[in-house]
Amino acid sequence: MLTNKTILVTGGTGSFGNTFVPMTLKKYNPKKLIIYSRDEMKQWNMAKKFQGDERVRFFIGDVRDKDRLYRALNGVDYVVHAAATKIVPTAEYNPFECIKTNVNGAMNIIDACLDAGVKRVVALSTDKASSPINLYGATKLCSDKVFIAGNSYSGGKTKFAVVRYGNVMGSRGSVIPFFMEIAKTGRLTITDKRMTRFMISLEQGVELVWHAFDDMEGGEIYVKKIPSMNICDIATAVDEKAEQVEIGIRPGEKLHEQMIGVEDAYYTYEYPQHFKILPQICEWGKMEDMIKGGIKVPEGFSYTSDNNKEWMTIAALRKWIEDNRLKIGSI
Repeated sequence: MLTNKTILVTGGTGSFGNTFVPMTLKKYNPKKLIIYSRDEMKQWNMAKKFQGDERVRFFIGDVRDKDRLYRALNGVDYVVHAAATKIVPTAEYNPFECIKTNVNGAMNIIDACLDAGVKRVVALSTDKASSPINLYGATKLCSDKVFIAGNSYSGGKTKFAVVRYGNVMGSRGSVIPFFMEIAKTGRLTITDKRMTRFMISLEQGVELVWHAFDDMEGGEIYVKKIPSMNICDIATAVDEKAEQVEIGIRPGEKLHEQMIGVEDAYYTYEYPQHFKILPQICEWGKMEDMIKGGIKVPEGFSYTSDNNKEWMTIAALRKWIEDNRLKIGSI
């Protein structure tokens, strides 16, 4: 699918891009892989990792700037849209800026990809887009909706799909590096001891994007099956000797993560490694082409971190931390 093709990644200097780029270069050997982002220092640092590799290119630009996107997308075959304003409190205090990037930026990507003749586009979403309670989640739900509807404008020439997953293990600002830092004090602050979270690695996120590119007909939301953990077990895996202190849930934070709500159950199909939410509108294709052997989930189904069938053990997370200690919190 991606071999000898030109791929552009928006927000490509982030956690996802820093994993997607080397994995994709190794597995598919693309003709060109373009990193499109607005932070020149992050691009400078990332470029050092790929010095001498002529397949990797860097393009300064913002998804808010449609004219710059038109220039960057010239000759591009596939796009991964990873750019977003993601920090929940930042979005709450800067709502106009969050909407400009997450919603207006998504619309710019769609328009530019349609006009540039891009073949396929995969947009990254979040668990917070399912029954959102904060602005970040609400803007990503809007983004998901416009990407799905983008298929109705393309006439099948450009296909759009979405992948959805939760907080990535070990990424910057996530709970594991936070616990590792404050464990030095001998106390780990727990917002609520009942809290559960999905556990996914960056590598699994990349593989889900690859699968979406290969499988998509246009309009699907892909949700990978991943294990859950209780927040206290995560803290124990980081430091079993540290005192766990409950401080209360933060504004805009859910007790349990949700990937698929009961409202989406009617359109959701299950597969061995993932779920697929089909579009509620589909004026551009046939539903049976999207289903591809999936089994429809029962009425009232939801996929949340507390009702999950698969759970990660403390020992398994502790081993993952040891194996990945050097890169935790660095990307």
